[in-house]
Amino acid sequence: MSVQKIARMAGVSVATVSRVLNNSDRVKPANREKVLAAIEESRYQPNLLARQLRTARSSMILVLVSDISNPFCAEVVKGIEAQAEQQGYRILLCNSGADIARSRSSLQLLSGKMVDGIITMDAFSKLPELSQLIGAAPWVQCAEHDDEGRVSCVGIDDQRAAQAVVRHLAAQGRQRIALINHDLSYKYARLRQQGYLRQLEEEQREWQTIICASALSFSAGKAAMLALLAGETRPDAVFAVSDTLAAGAMAAIQQAGLRIPQDIAVVGFDGSDLAEMVSPPLTTLAQPSGVMGRRACELLLQKIAQPDVPPQRVVMPAELVVRVSG
Repeated sequence: MSVQKIARMAGVSVATVSRVLNNSDRVKPANREKVLAAIEESRYQPNLLARQLRTARSSMILVLVSDISNPFCAEVVKGIEAQAEQQGYRILLCNSGADIARSRSSLQLLSGKMVDGIITMDAFSKLPELSQLIGAAPWVQCAEHDDEGRVSCVGIDDQRAAQAVVRHLAAQGRQRIALINHDLSYKYARLRQQGYLRQLEEEQREWQTIICASALSFSAGKAAMLALLAGETRPDAVFAVSDTLAAGAMAAIQQAGLRIPQDIAVVGFDGSDLAEMVSPPLTTLAQPSGVMGRRACELLLQKIAQPDVPPQRVVMPAELVVRVSG
């Protein structure tokens, strides 16, 4: 099956078929429908390499994530993929593990013209080196902000979100609110810690304890909570900067024979499906992860089409979802 045969089946010109295949908006809706129907009937598969040579575009996006096992990252990627497919693009996913060497290897796809742009979810501390590696190629950062305006980014106001969590726990009369944080090379971790401390000050709570988990994992959250329980003074509430860490903390609390939320309230962060799967259901600060992914993809495709568009910073709303745990 060829483009010429598709054109004959649809009763349109070869140029019209080509425009439909290249996702051009210079096609009448009726003609687009005819071409798409002919493609479906014939099961036509376009030669992607030939199209790339003609258009100088691959219609592929590289997505670098620090940890695909993190439910938040997975939901963001789903949003990116949904928006990309809607615009005629596909994604290549690289699980960098926050390792700049692995990122460097994947970024070679840019110089080889195998991808048209990149969306990253790496730590803020990696941005300067990533910026040098990516150069002038279209790029969007998701979930981590660049205050210097070097790259478009999509995320939430992490500091205000953390303040909302502490405000909620303080309103319940919790006096000893602990924070289970993560790697401070991530800007979100630093901002959530700043929000935690600022709101404790506003609530006139002098007691504070911060512990950084070794990873964003269930086992790391459990280990962090066991360390808190081994301290001289037990917290009566715990704020964890991810739902996965919060789930691990809940397991440690229950293993110690304590009740949630009667003895210790627990609040997570992200709004993942995990929050409804644990027992008791987890109160969490929900990020619009899928929408964030879609918006990041929109910004990237805009940059691909219009390279001179200046970097944009998009701050999306977050919502505290109250359940039984806190």
